[in-house]
Order: sequence, then C-alpha cells, then structure tokens
Amino acid sequence: MGCFFSRRRKPAQGGQLPLQQQAGAGQDAASGEQKAPQYSWDLRAKIDPKDYTFSGLKNETVGRLPGKVAGQQFVIQDCENCQIYIFDHSATITIDDCVNCQIFLGPVKGSVFFRDCKDCKCVVACQQFRTRDCRKLEVFLCCATQPIIESSTGMKFGCFQYYYPELALQFKDAGLSIFNNTWSNIHDFTPASGENNWGLLPETAVVQDYIPLPTSEELKAVRVSTDATKSIIPITRGQRQKNSDESCLAVFFAGDYTTANARKLIDEMTSKGFQLVQTKEVLMKAEDAHRVFQQSALEFIPLLEKGPVVALEFNGDGAVEQCQSTINEVFSGTKVFVSESKASASQDVDNFYNFADMQMGM
Repeated sequence: MGCFFSRRRKPAQGGQLPLQQQAGAGQDAASGEQKAPQYSWDLRAKIDPKDYTFSGLKNETVGRLPGKVAGQQFVIQDCENCQIYIFDHSATITIDDCVNCQIFLGPVKGSVFFRDCKDCKCVVACQQFRTRDCRKLEVFLCCATQPIIESSTGMKFGCFQYYYPELALQFKDAGLSIFNNTWSNIHDFTPASGENNWGLLPETAVVQDYIPLPTSEELKAVRVSTDATKSIIPITRGQRQKNSDESCLAVFFAGDYTTANARKLIDEMTSKGFQLVQTKEVLMKAEDAHRVFQQSALEFIPLLEKGPVVALEFNGDGAVEQCQSTINEVFSGTKVFVSESKASASQDVDNFYNFADMQMGM
C-alpha cells in the first residue's frame, strides 16, 4: 500500500543544512526572535493522500480528470458496485478488496496490483501487472512486461483499446511505449493441476460492454472513445492461434515519423484483412542487427544509433507480398526492413522477437 507522507529526515553531519542560517543560528536579524529552521523539503507542495485514494465507496461513480493525478501513486480499496475512472498517468496503483467494480486506469509508470478483488471489469495500462487472491476479473490490458497472476481464478484478458485526446501524452509521461504490450502472455504463479485459472476474452469483446463510458457531467468532459480503430494501443492477436502459416515482419527505424508510419502500415494491412499479431519497440545494437537482419544488416546498422526500432508482425495468406507492396507504394522514401519471402519470414519473426524478449527480460 502506498504512503504519501514524506518523512522529515535530519540532515547528515556535513550534509544539507537549514536554508536560514544567518542571524545567530536561526534568529531574526531585526527582531532577535527565534525562528524555526526551514529545510528545502518543507518548501515542496504538500500532498493530501485523500486526493489520491478512493476508499469505502458503494454504488458511486468517481474519477480523476487529466492532470489531477500527475504521476502520483493511487490507492483504491474497499469499493463495491462502483465505476472508477483515473484519466491520468500515475506512479503505481493498488486495488484492494473491491467487488463488482468497473475500473479504468490511465497509464501507470510502475505496477498495478489487484488484491482480494472479485467480479471486476477493468481497462489497465502499466509497466507491471499483478493479481493475488482475486476471482473473476475481466481485464483489457496493456502491459510492458509479462503479467502475473497468483492464487487467482476465473481471470480473462483482452487487448487494451481506448482513446481520449490526452492519452498519448500520458503514455509518454509514464514512460510506456504503445508498441510494447504483452497482454496475453500471462504467467500463473500458482497453477492448479488440471485447471486453467485464466483465459482470453472473445475476439469480438467490446470495451464499452464491460466498462461503460462515464455518465457524470464532470467525467463526460473527457472525450472518450472505445472505438477499436481509434485505440491508442494497436490491437494485437497476441497468443491467439494464427489464422495462417504465413507471417511477415516489418521494422521501422527511429525518426520523426516512426510511430505515424507504423500506425499507417497497420491501418493499410488490417484494412485488407491481415491481422496484427504483435508489436515491439526496442533498442538494437550492431550485433543484434546481424542476428535479426542477417544479410541485410549492414544496410540498417547506421540507422540504429537514432533510437529504438518498431517491429510489427502481420499474419495472413499473402502477407509478405502485400506488406512489400504497401511499403513500396506508401513509404517509398523510408528505409524499412520487410521479410523477403514466405520462406524466410517465419525465421525473421522468430529472430526478432526472441532477441526482443531477451532484451526486455521476458
């Protein structure tokens, strides 16, 4: 559970001293009155934990507007039959002992930890996701690392899909990439023999059917859309079975339009019926390029110094040919790695994502 009070520490000997030292070690020069020493941490804005806590609520709709959490930690506890919306980025969030709640959590820089919750529906974006002693949670998730469940049953997961105008900047403020989402790669810390404690939501699942748009006048000011085509996070198939034995890898290199170009290719390919399986944004070194791009490595190594690459895997019969054609037509002035043939494409995908998983400690 987070704590919002900063403890006052005494400065170490030879360390930080009171700002007010003159006039007889704390005396006012004019009046000679003794003044309390003032330390730099006394000048910081005071944080009221109540502003970052929802506790003991029942049958209520509550939330925080963009800019109202601003990277602080947040606590949600002992709520029942509530709709809760955090439309801002935060440091960490813990959700304890909540029942039958519908929860939206904007980007979380660190961890989201559900404990002793049941019958909740959630949309969550975070660096780390964990549950313990939970039952029947349905979560539309964006998670940069492998999600973990522990002593939890009846868990269902889908790919995060959500939009409001401030959300993209909030992802950046939280240090999260929209392309790093392992929503379906769940690790069950306490598996039961012969049982499966988790599964995936239906492909046709619509966020609004699980977490409705807010209806209070204050929260309606946030212009939310749950239209999958507008989602900040590209919607991926993840661990679902692929429809075809043909995949294609496309890799964009860092530049001013990397994200826009990747989103454009996703739109072009999915509009033609191909499915986006997975995405990844990661830094590469020259030796990584040789392993992933093989004969083409020398062409792309100079581009790696500019920043991380964005990789996309598309699946469907004819994916390689269509991806090559789209890149030639739409991105003719941009250097993009794309699989050369159906025969080499599966190896390209394996080479890149095995490297990326090692880089990210997965």
